[in-house]
Amino acid sequence: MTPSDVRDLNFSVNGVAHTLRTDALTPLLYILRNDLELNGPKFGCGLGECGACAVLIDGKLARSCTVVMAGVAGREVTTLEGLGGPGDLGLVQAAFVAEQGAQCGYCLNGMIVTAHALLSKTPTPTAVQVADALKHNLCRCGTHVEIARAVAHAVGVKAAEAPR
Repeated sequence: MTPSDVRDLNFSVNGVAHTLRTDALTPLLYILRNDLELNGPKFGCGLGECGACAVLIDGKLARSCTVVMAGVAGREVTTLEGLGGPGDLGLVQAAFVAEQGAQCGYCLNGMIVTAHALLSKTPTPTAVQVADALKHNLCRCGTHVEIARAVAHAVGVKAAEAPR
C-alpha cells in the first residue's frame, strides 16, 4: 500500500473548470460519479475491460476506471453528459434513440462515447471499423445489432449534413 498523495488538482469536465483536493491516485471514475455527480460513466468491471466508464480525455477515448486523477490534471474530460442532453442530443445519442440502440442502458455510455470518438477520427467508418472500435465494449443484453445500426445511422446523418 502506498501513502496517500493528497493535493489540489485542476481539470475541466464538460467545459467546466474544477479544482478538487483529492488523492492523486483516485480513479477518475470515482470523482466523476461521487464528487461531480455525473451518472453517464458507469462502474462495470473496474479493470478497463468493459467500456462502461468510457470518457474522452482531451478528445481521446479513455477508461475512467483506470485513469488516476494525477493523469487528468490540466486536461479536459468529456463524459456522456458533455456530448448532449435532453432536448439537445448529440449526433450519436440521437442515432441511438432513433435505432433503439440500448436495452438495459448500462453499456450505453461507453458505446456512445466510443462511437463518438470513432466518428471524430473516422467520419465514414466501414462496418468492420465500427465493429473493431466497439469490440472492447461489452453489452450483456445482446443489442449489438441495434448498436451497430445506430452508429451507421449517425454516419448517414453526418454524411447527409456534410457540405457538398
